[in-house]
Amino acid sequence: FTHNFFTSHEGLLLEYEEALTRKDGLDNKWYDCSSHTIWIGNRTRNIEGAHVEFASGIQNPIGIKLGPDLEGGDLINLINKLNPNNDRGKLILIARFGIEHIEKKLSEMIHIVQREGKKVLWICDPMHGNTIIRNKYKTRVYNDIINELKYFFEIHRMNKTIPGGIHIEYSSEHVTECLGGPDNIKESDLEKNYKTACDPRLNINQCIDLIFKVSELIKETDKKTSKTNL
Repeated sequence: FTHNFFTSHEGLLLEYEEALTRKDGLDNKWYDCSSHTIWIGNRTRNIEGAHVEFASGIQNPIGIKLGPDLEGGDLINLINKLNPNNDRGKLILIARFGIEHIEKKLSEMIHIVQREGKKVLWICDPMHGNTIIRNKYKTRVYNDIINELKYFFEIHRMNKTIPGGIHIEYSSEHVTECLGGPDNIKESDLEKNYKTACDPRLNINQCIDLIFKVSELIKETDKKTSKTNL
């Protein structure tokens, strides 16, 4: 048996990405061989910046992290630069608005993209927009993550667009880095098994619980969509 296996990471270190970029001998176009898909972070999506310029010159699928400060006109300018031919499958818009902003900002961005006729894939990152500091630890609240996912699916259903995927950070270990969830992790628990060197991750129990909840959201969306189409 053979399986398709695809990799993706943020193209943050341009020296690394450039060193692994090659021109294909068949189509004479440039590809970043460090990964199948490269994404641009919320802090590096300046249209005049080096990260966007690099991404505009390669043929890989490109993701863009969308934060709450992004304006609709700036998003369209980014789309035009990174996908000038409006090719299907080229651009992935990764919503990371946070629980406070997703309802307003995601609807706004979907409407703008639809109005301009742009072909994109929508993904939800429910973690990066919900980062807080508690007891000097960088953390996230599990319920905020779940609720942002609920908004993501419902807003797409209302707009008749496709919720194309999710982007989460998790560990297979029983870390104590995100609050709440099936283990009911409290602020006082964070120091017990906080191992991350960067961002707080869901632990294995939180991740499994999230997977089941996402499965229910997919079923619920399909059910509501079927009723609407009757």
